Formats: sequence, structure tokens, C-alpha cells
Amino acid sequence: MLTPFLVNKVSFVNSRRSRWRLILTILALAIGRPELATAHPMPNSVVLLNVHANRIDAELQIPLVELQSAWGHAVNDSSAGLVARLGPQLREYLKTHIRPQSPDGRFWNVTVGKLTVHESQNPINGVYRELTAQVQMLPPVRQSGQGEDVRQFTFYYDVVLHQVMTHKILVSIRQDWVRGQLAESEPVQVGEISLDIVNNRILPLSVNLASGSFWTGFTAMVNLGIQHIADGTDHLLFLLVLLLPAMLQVTGGPGQRFAWGRFGGVRYSLKQLLLIVTAFTIGHSITLLAGSLGWVRLPSQPVEILIAVSILVSAIHAVRPIFPGREAWISAGFGLIHGLAFASSLANLQLDAGPMALSILGFNLGIELMQLFIILLTIPWLMLLSRTQAYGLVRLTGALLAAIAAIAWVVERITGQPNSLTQGIELVSPYAPYGLGVLAILALLLTWRTNRVRQLQEF
Repeated sequence: MLTPFLVNKVSFVNSRRSRWRLILTILALAIGRPELATAHPMPNSVVLLNVHANRIDAELQIPLVELQSAWGHAVNDSSAGLVARLGPQLREYLKTHIRPQSPDGRFWNVTVGKLTVHESQNPINGVYRELTAQVQMLPPVRQSGQGEDVRQFTFYYDVVLHQVMTHKILVSIRQDWVRGQLAESEPVQVGEISLDIVNNRILPLSVNLASGSFWTGFTAMVNLGIQHIADGTDHLLFLLVLLLPAMLQVTGGPGQRFAWGRFGGVRYSLKQLLLIVTAFTIGHSITLLAGSLGWVRLPSQPVEILIAVSILVSAIHAVRPIFPGREAWISAGFGLIHGLAFASSLANLQLDAGPMALSILGFNLGIELMQLFIILLTIPWLMLLSRTQAYGLVRLTGALLAAIAAIAWVVERITGQPNSLTQGIELVSPYAPYGLGVLAILALLLTWRTNRVRQLQEF
């Protein structure tokens, strides 16, 4: 509880600070820059909770300007090397002011882990510095040997707020797997901790999360896999470009240049399609499993570059066979690379063993369902087109566009800077379903025209 003297002093400091922020906010609105008015006008703390079966991992985001006022150390004025200089004291301070409590009155065990300092700048407030702290909260163990329910507790938390009475702490759930809440989505706010001015005391936050199930978590991962492919233009483009010539037979042989020939028939086409899709599935499933479990890790940049290269290689192959008869092996090999990109989405979730196993299965299932859906919508029209003389032009046009996109992605992923082509791809990709409609209409018209010409010739 704050002493009367301290309350008056803090009130004066914060009221003066609030007046200046109000003036700056009005000024930002007056000059037509409303986005500046929301750039940390009142620095609040944020607590993001990752709910696990037997613990809660929390990320604290604390503005250093407020922490300096509360703690008394020059953490904002002298933030360089802050963690190295005051790390142990900071951890002890945070631990003292974080006290989750079970319904039976027992307090949880709190461990403060990694500390980092982030800095940003805006024209209104100037430099804004923030401390990020990783905290693990373990409920007490019952006599039966099991921990208390992590879904119901009273959250006593007054970091900064115990001294700065205008400060607020926004508490949100960032991840709750059994409820289908994933770190990929927006956090869900569960409450706010602030000073009760009437009673001059800080009220704890009562957290009572609804129960969940493994099925809810599993279906959420299936949906995540579907969304990952729906948004993954490069993954789908690789597979579709590799399938462009799959219905065609290869001409040429020893001493001759290979070239794409005529339509190989329905049975031949289905066999080739099945081999390529299955090989890609096996390849990415292997590295998805290995990457999610931490057995294989590669930096994201070379993986993303190799994915773009895989599209370029597939585009060249669609123009002229460079690995005839070995499409399945190439699909499996590049599938290993694509799987590493898929795995990064799961590795970042940091799930326990049981949820992770179900997540790998559900995520992979979602990927396969979306891939199969796209293939079933596309392949019938490609098979119709491959029977017509115009398919050569369609195949070369698709390969050329894919090659241009691949080169643009390679440049972007090497330099780390977007270019006009990749920005254009982002703008065009939402209209892909309309492109599929155009492909269907083109296939039907050309098929009708081909049949019409054949009938006239026979007549």
C-alpha cells in the first residue's frame, strides 16, 4: 500500500507527465498525424501468458521510463548494458512483485529468466525503451504429486504499479493450445491490473480460464496448416510448376535432346501426379518432424532462398526436361527444404511433448488437405489443356511467370529488401481463385475447339 506522502508525490509527477502527453497527443492530431498520438502516449506494461498443462510461461513488456520511476535505478537514462549491469537485481525485483496464488491460498514458484532491452523511436515521444522479461510460473504440488490447476489462479502483480499509481498492466493470453489459441493469432486480453483509487490499493487479477481439450488444440493446428499453405504462395507455386509437364511424355534419348511430347494418357498422368505429390509429402513430412522436435535446425534465410531456387529449377524443367523420369526424387528432395520452413511455425510454439506430437500430426494434415484441395481444383483443367495444341504455350507461359517470381524472391531473400516484383506478387496472390476460373474457362474453350476441329476433319 502506498504511503500518503508517496501517493501525493507520485500523483504530482504523473499528472505533470500526463499533461505533456495530452498536449503532444492533441498536437499530433492537429497536424494530421493521428498514428503518432498512439505511439506510447501512456506507457503501460504488458503481460503475455503462454498456458501449458503444468505451468505458465509469461513474457513481461515493461517501459523503462516507468520502471525507472518505480525502482529508483537509472534504467531508462542509462539503458546500455542494463542486463549485464543490473541483471541479478532486476530479476530479484521482478520476482518480488509477481505472486500467482492458487485458490487454496498457496503461492506459485516464480523464476525470472532471460532479460532483453528493446528500443524504438518516434517523433512525438522520442526514444522509447522497453524491458522484456521471460518468466516461468509453476503452481504448487499437491499431496497426490500433481500440480494445481494452472487455469484458475489469482494474479498478484504490481511491478512498477506499486510506486507509479497511474501505471496499468494489461494481461493477455498469447497461447493456450487446448483452447485453440496459438501464438500465431492475436493475444486475447483477460484483464487489467491498476490502482483502485477509492480504496488506495492494488487489486489482483482473478484468472479463470475456460477448460479446453486436445481435440480443440488438434483442430487448431489443422487450421494453421491449411492457412500456412493458403498464404504460402511459394510452396504452392513449386508444386504446381512441377506438375505442369507431368501429363506429358518425354521425347528424345541417348545422344538427343530431351523435349516434352504429347499427352501421355489419363493413367500415365495420374501415376505421375501421384508419384510427385506423394514424394513431396514424404519429403516435407520428414523435415517437419525433425525440425519441430529440434533435431534439425537451419537459419531461415538459406531455407527461404532454397525454396525460391526450387521454384526456379521446376520452371526450367517445365520448359525442357532436365531430370526426366526423376521428378519424384526431385520433389522429395526439395520437399525436405520446404519441410524445414513448415517446421519453424511449430518450433516457435514451444509446446510440451503431448501437444507437440498432436500439433505435428494436425499441422501436417492441414498442409496435405490444402495441397490436395488445390491440386484437385487445378489438375483436371491442366489435363484437358494438355490434350490441346495450345498447351505448349500455356506451359511455357506458366513456367516463365514462375521463373520471374522465383528470381524476384531469391533477390529479396538475399538482400532482405522487398522489390517491386515481390510486392506485385503479394498484391496479385489474393486473386489466384479468379486465375483458376480463367484456367477452367480456357481449358473448356480449347477442348471444345479441338474436338470441333477433329469432328470437321472426320466429316
